[in-house]
Amino acid sequence: MQKMFFFEISIGIISNTVLFLFHVLTFLVEDKLKPTDLTIGHLAFIHTVIVLTVGFMFIDIYGFQDFWNDITCKCVLYLYRSMRGLSICTTCLLSVLQAITLSPRSSCLAKFKHKSSHHNLCCFLFLWVFNMLISSHFLISTIATPNVSSNSLMFVTESCSLWSISYLVKYMYFSLMTFRNVSFIGLMVLSSGYMVILLCKHEKQSQHLHSTSLFPKASPEQRATQTILLLMSFFMIMYLLDNVIVSTSGIFWKQDPIRYCVQMLLANGYATVSPLVLISTEK
Repeated sequence: MQKMFFFEISIGIISNTVLFLFHVLTFLVEDKLKPTDLTIGHLAFIHTVIVLTVGFMFIDIYGFQDFWNDITCKCVLYLYRSMRGLSICTTCLLSVLQAITLSPRSSCLAKFKHKSSHHNLCCFLFLWVFNMLISSHFLISTIATPNVSSNSLMFVTESCSLWSISYLVKYMYFSLMTFRNVSFIGLMVLSSGYMVILLCKHEKQSQHLHSTSLFPKASPEQRATQTILLLMSFFMIMYLLDNVIVSTSGIFWKQDPIRYCVQMLLANGYATVSPLVLISTEK
């Protein structure tokens, strides 16, 4: 499992760094950016941070606990939870921007096509503040695991644990997190479904142009549809599996480092695979 995890970490760091640097160079060199360029670069940066923080937690489980203390634990866990939320929100934003780009002129979404990159940056700022506020309770509840055992502590890594928080704070955090996830994932599904419908309509309209070809190549619309479906399907599978493991952790695998490794592999899966999918579609 260690070799598998370090392989995933290496692939995730390399692919996200390449994708991020590519879009940084595009931003500096190109006069006119595609609507999704900034968002893809932003998503690549977020996933790079996720991969690095998960790597820190994995190393802590299998050794090298000397440098962990309260501050280190708070920073790593807070950063990890904030980036996980940002990944969901930015993936949703990417899907919405693609839907706006593909929408016909007669659509109500067409008026958003010519918005400047300034609007994207404002949206990024809002998402950062929103997710950092939601995850702020980790700065209070996270501590370095003491030498004595306690029923009020929840094991996170070998060196870090969470104090049991009050019911009110727990309810507020759960409500905000549920609202965020349901809202952004729901919007992601709707926008992706809308794109698939548009691409299918466009494909039907252009079928007669390729009827004489013996070996018709996949159209850009077909490739875009496959990319959208692949990215969305993989995200939803990883998200559902991660939630199943989290929801059953207190019942079946309490205080089990193996369960945390499996959970981190799944949680890290989307951050590792998504840049490979996006890089494969870049021209």
